[in-house]
Amino acid sequence: MIKYLIAAFVLFLTIPAQAEDRWMSIPPAPPMPEAASSGTVNVNGIDMYHAIYGDADGTPILLIHGGLAHGDIWAAQVADLMQDHTVIVADTRGHGRSTNDGSEYTYARLAADYLALLDQIGVDRVHLVGWSDGANIGYSISQTNPERLASHFAHAGNITLDGVDPSVETNEVFGTYVGMMAGDYAEMSPTPDGFENFLGAVAKMWGSSKPGGPDALKSVTVPTLVVQSEFDEAILMDHSKMIAEIMPSADFLVLEDVSHFASFQAADEYTDAIRNFIEP
Repeated sequence: MIKYLIAAFVLFLTIPAQAEDRWMSIPPAPPMPEAASSGTVNVNGIDMYHAIYGDADGTPILLIHGGLAHGDIWAAQVADLMQDHTVIVADTRGHGRSTNDGSEYTYARLAADYLALLDQIGVDRVHLVGWSDGANIGYSISQTNPERLASHFAHAGNITLDGVDPSVETNEVFGTYVGMMAGDYAEMSPTPDGFENFLGAVAKMWGSSKPGGPDALKSVTVPTLVVQSEFDEAILMDHSKMIAEIMPSADFLVLEDVSHFASFQAADEYTDAIRNFIEP
């Protein structure tokens, strides 16, 4: 898988456009709105970028992006949600503007970073919206520190390796995403020439580390919405259904006519799904 992904980011510009259906392409995210505050804080030996939007009372929303990405991919969701919520985004360790100290990527380590970030900015509890690796980070926090989560909107996560669709290794849309993130990495990262090594390290996590298995989630009581895209390139539908069935406080939602990249492809519908879940 690592070999394919490295080749994908080099070759993605040669992939022909496929725009007949919205799930077959990835539109760019719009620019981020103006943040109330932003910067880096030192957590667990790294400098972690974060930004806060809006200034509403109530439990903040923490948006955690997927692997290879960065907090700015949430621009459309932030612009909407910040109107009546406080919204927090961050760049995961080694991603975007955040540094890494040479440590291997594991979901437990990434979860610890986000908990330390919340401590640093004085936030006790959040609604966590996690996409892909972000959902897996959320599953880790649900197990270790459930008191920190008011809810978990878990889109496209997996808790075992067999939850991954093996065809993702040759999927053109996923390859396009890798190429997009390579470009963003070169513009944002403190190590702009390091994408190949970064990609290999993250792909190693994808192929080894998972946030517990089915038994670990059976006792999780955090209200959770397990979200699956109809045409997900990476996560199998039956796997997401299984997660929803074993968690005592989980519901299941299928996003129609979108893929793993639903937040890009149907931004308004995605935000509506978040609101419908977290708002009374």
